[in-house]
Amino acid sequence: MQRILIFGATSAIAAACARRWNALGAQLFLVARDQTRLATLREDLTVRGGPRATIETATADLADLSTHIGLFDAAERALGGLDIVLIAHGTLPDQTACEASIDTTLEAIQVNALSYVSLLTEAANRFERKGNGVIAAISSVAGDRGRKSNYVYGAAKGMVSLFMGGLRNRLAGKDVAVVNIKPGFVDTPMTAAFEKGALWAKPDTIAKGIVKAIARRRDDVYLPGFWGLIMFVIRHIPERLFKRLSL
Repeated sequence: MQRILIFGATSAIAAACARRWNALGAQLFLVARDQTRLATLREDLTVRGGPRATIETATADLADLSTHIGLFDAAERALGGLDIVLIAHGTLPDQTACEASIDTTLEAIQVNALSYVSLLTEAANRFERKGNGVIAAISSVAGDRGRKSNYVYGAAKGMVSLFMGGLRNRLAGKDVAVVNIKPGFVDTPMTAAFEKGALWAKPDTIAKGIVKAIARRRDDVYLPGFWGLIMFVIRHIPERLFKRLSL
């Protein structure tokens, strides 16, 4: 029976992952900032899972790095250890607001990058001592190349992806997998204001891919898969042309 710690558990994608793992009989420790939404999710999973369900929770602001070690300790005590960690919290900052305020920019980087680095490091150290485990985090296709429409968010996610690549290399001989999830456009409350189109996916579609990628201990995973081809093209557009595009 897998023991899974999810950070940012009330996000649409993470909650969909939790429902899928719950159906498979996994034990879950859920961390989120909103206590009301977290309680609702726990109740839903408990009803779905029935008497066998193990759903523990904790509320925390993950931008506060000082809470991270305590959350890992609480999860290990509650579940008797950990096998999988999924990091899925974050915000989608307003690019224009970030351009006007360095404080807003640094706040976005704190939430979307530095808090990830802290959690990834703690997970890596614990799983390295244990000798096995899977660490997964939701990055983004936005981190593959800087674009004027969202380069603050993209820079944060690019940092996460690069950090995870180094972590994977460090842990390659330790039976610890590092799975970097790169979703494209996902129809969630965070993107409610965006006009949707053919490239948009539902949270459960992404969750299905995440659960499968973790089970297979994949490395870098684009979801849906066609984003791998899209980003391959975008990464290889010459800079002299790319800088003229409105992306």
